[in-house]
Amino acid sequence: MTAKKTLDGRLAGRSVALLGCGKMGGALLEGWIRAGLDPARAVIYEAHVSPAVERFAALGAQVNPAQPPQDSAAVLLAVKPQSLDEALPGVAPLLGPGRLALSIAAGKTLDWLAARLPAGTPLVRAMPNTPAAIGRGISALIANAAADDAERGLAEALMAAAGETLWLPSEDLMDAVTAVSGSGPAYVFHMAEALAAAGESAGLPAELSLRLARATVSGAGALLDAESGQTAAELRAAVTSKGGTTAAALEHLMRAESGLSSLMTQAVSAAAARSRELSS
Repeated sequence: MTAKKTLDGRLAGRSVALLGCGKMGGALLEGWIRAGLDPARAVIYEAHVSPAVERFAALGAQVNPAQPPQDSAAVLLAVKPQSLDEALPGVAPLLGPGRLALSIAAGKTLDWLAARLPAGTPLVRAMPNTPAAIGRGISALIANAAADDAERGLAEALMAAAGETLWLPSEDLMDAVTAVSGSGPAYVFHMAEALAAAGESAGLPAELSLRLARATVSGAGALLDAESGQTAAELRAAVTSKGGTTAAALEHLMRAESGLSSLMTQAVSAAAARSRELSS
């Protein structure tokens, strides 16, 4: 079954609203349109009408309508966590039993959301990441008891338009998911920055070093994603000859106390802690 059939079938001709249409909200809407959503069935609530929002409006999307749609199937909550409490009343009339609230706000728990939305609203929390913009994201989802199989299926179809999806066995895992995959692309981008800077320090011209670093990081990611069945550890070992140049570098990167693994553990711990702080 194609993504288009899946999404259209789940929506059954009803509209989808977005509270916030920034980078992630916009990326998801792009994915829905690619998956067959009629832009006229998208309703955008956005305080800052950016050029991207104007482009969606030109395609037929409704932007900040005076009257809320009566046929909404789902509302994507895509504003910053710090702004969500203030923004939720604006879309509360769209929600209730049978109308899904799909939140991608980091840290905001199902209980936190349920306390601020109409009673009986089916809720799904999802944590996507920025590769969603090119259909290569991954989203972890968790639902409350009010979400039935059809509503869970709708949430999954909406998030699948931007990449892989998986369901979590417990909401307690969402902070760690946020720290690993939600924030994770930034760690990879910073690694590419650091690799390019290290190349300059070794004598490469800046532009050449950046090009080499970008291609190396993206190519290694593609190799890791290939259907070879090899783990990251196996791929690393395969390119590390004993006594060679890669082994010399890894001697520094794999130091127990100060190496990359230790730094990454600290970084993920800090991100998960911040996600927990945002729940209040």
